[in-house]
Amino acid sequence: MDFLQADGKSLKPEVLEVLRAGRAVHMDHYDGHRLPYACVEAQGVVQKMVPLEGESAGRVHEVIDASGGYASACLGAGHPVVLQALKQSVERAGYVTDELGSLERSLLLTELFGADGLWADRFPASDYHVSGRNSGSEGLEMALRLVLESGFDRRRLAPVAGREQRRTVLAFEGAWHGWTGGVVSLLNRRHYRVGLPDYTQEGTFGLKVAFLPFGELEALERFFAENGRQLAGVVVEPIQGDAGIIVPPRGYLRRLAALCREYEVLLVADEVLTFAKSGSFFAMKDEQGPIATDVTVIGKSLGMGALSTSMVIARRQLSIRSSGAVSTSDLRPLTSGVIRAGIRHMVSERLVERAGPAGEELRARLQRDVVASFPSLFQEVRGQGFMNGIELTEKSAPQLSNLRSLLLEEGLFVEFMAGAGRRSRGLRYSYPAMRIAPPLVTSDQQLQELVARIRRAASRLEAAAS
Repeated sequence: MDFLQADGKSLKPEVLEVLRAGRAVHMDHYDGHRLPYACVEAQGVVQKMVPLEGESAGRVHEVIDASGGYASACLGAGHPVVLQALKQSVERAGYVTDELGSLERSLLLTELFGADGLWADRFPASDYHVSGRNSGSEGLEMALRLVLESGFDRRRLAPVAGREQRRTVLAFEGAWHGWTGGVVSLLNRRHYRVGLPDYTQEGTFGLKVAFLPFGELEALERFFAENGRQLAGVVVEPIQGDAGIIVPPRGYLRRLAALCREYEVLLVADEVLTFAKSGSFFAMKDEQGPIATDVTVIGKSLGMGALSTSMVIARRQLSIRSSGAVSTSDLRPLTSGVIRAGIRHMVSERLVERAGPAGEELRARLQRDVVASFPSLFQEVRGQGFMNGIELTEKSAPQLSNLRSLLLEEGLFVEFMAGAGRRSRGLRYSYPAMRIAPPLVTSDQQLQELVARIRRAASRLEAAAS
């Protein structure tokens, strides 16, 4: 490649300088703790990375991406199906906005929600309608708006008669629903809320947000018994992501849905992260089948790693006031074409289904070869499908940055989640977790290799501490 020196292993000095200069201009959202690396090329689940600092600066080495780009690149990098869809959509699809129909959008929505659609059993078009947004955060903003507008009489410009007291939304400790202004109200962590305006305010149209520990059924039952008639909606991740990949106890989500129906509360499922990652397209399900929701938001993997997009699937009786949800990029033809091609490929290759047993085998290896082998560093592996987390111990949590650097040196890129904060699943505190959410196209051999690389990095960390 023309950015490499003659040895094929190092960047040309001028290219390295461009990377450093660009990094200096790019806003730092990590308070000075960004990884000192850059990706210069990627194919499938392998990225070619270069350190930007130190003795090895500019040296190219291959890294297995176990993060999936914040769990968004379900087909990895440069997948031919995605490339072909991008090319065809750009060449013929145009830039139609949401005011006009488009063939690409119609093909996508009928294939998913029409009479014989892929998701018609869960979201039949007779009962649900759909809108596209630019990101998961925007999708959750729209979902929250749908909940709030359901209690607003647009003719009287006043609360709907009989629902005046329903101004509370229930969210869960440790949850993550996005960065934008409205959904920040749904985060129980002060770091993300203090000093910023949000929806919580006094007055006729003020919103209250209540928080419960995720997965604690007794607390949930008690809260609904005491506050159910004041609730407008509940927003829940079926598997908590930023909290450290927290899977709720069996029956918890179904009971939550039943309580929402009993108390006439809207249930919003945030499936931005879980979409296509849990062994099925939707994680709001159990051994009895799909769990009904009023609004479901999907994202990340929906854009196949090539586009930032989300989809809001809502019951037809839920809507936003006229022109209040118009979007420049509501399932534009390009986006629709990529989503349609990607989902078709996932279905034909059974990639989503494979994630179930493959993820189970991965967790077994992680438990045996990592958690059990390094008990001073790791205390638990948990997850579902290709959404997996390894929780650090109290001793190893302060060494998170060192561990991540060692993992990169061993050729593995992962992310670390913050932990659940106050409590979750009856625990007082959950320490940070290594999130392993690789693309669905990751091979069995690559899954085995990523476990081996974690072992090597953990061994080096343990040796350095002794």
